Amino acid sequence: MTQPINRIQNLIDALRVLPNVGHKTAQRLAFTLLKHERAGAQHLAEAITDALQHLRHCSQCYTLSDAEICTTCANSKRQAQLLCVVQSPMDQLLIKQTMTYQGKYFVISGQLNPLEGLGPTDIAMDKLLARACDGVVQEVILATHFTNEGELTAHYIAEQLLARGLRVTRLAKGVPVGSELEQVDLGTLAQAMTARR
Repeated sequence: MTQPINRIQNLIDALRVLPNVGHKTAQRLAFTLLKHERAGAQHLAEAITDALQHLRHCSQCYTLSDAEICTTCANSKRQAQLLCVVQSPMDQLLIKQTMTYQGKYFVISGQLNPLEGLGPTDIAMDKLLARACDGVVQEVILATHFTNEGELTAHYIAEQLLARGLRVTRLAKGVPVGSELEQVDLGTLAQAMTARR
């Protein structure tokens, strides 16, 4: 005799794939969607299905796009001599939202982590080198995370690019805007003091 399908539990388990969503939050979301937001739940399901079917990686920068070349890469007004390396499409979006950078991007989709067996091929290093050494790019801005793995990734990429004669810069670190010094951790404060200008 086959077990009946527990569709509520399936939905709860599916919602737990989202970051920072534990069992209780997933339960709350599931019952909210089923009881109060059925139209919204249907729209969400359709949007996820559509995204999975139509989004792909841009052939130039490897961000998510519904065309072979994303709108950022296709935009001739962006400065092609600047290339900002980010770890994810979300990081790219955040930098774009600051409206302070008008260059191009390259998404490495991860970071080096020798303990987990993630090496240069896992961050598309060969594609990044080909893009950065295309004869147009003059400066590569490393915007990887400020974690140990992000710093390792930035250091490795910088070494590879500097050996090829490219100018490499790194996002600045420092005290967050609007914060008080007593609320800033000592590592951030030390970085801000060392990198003062």
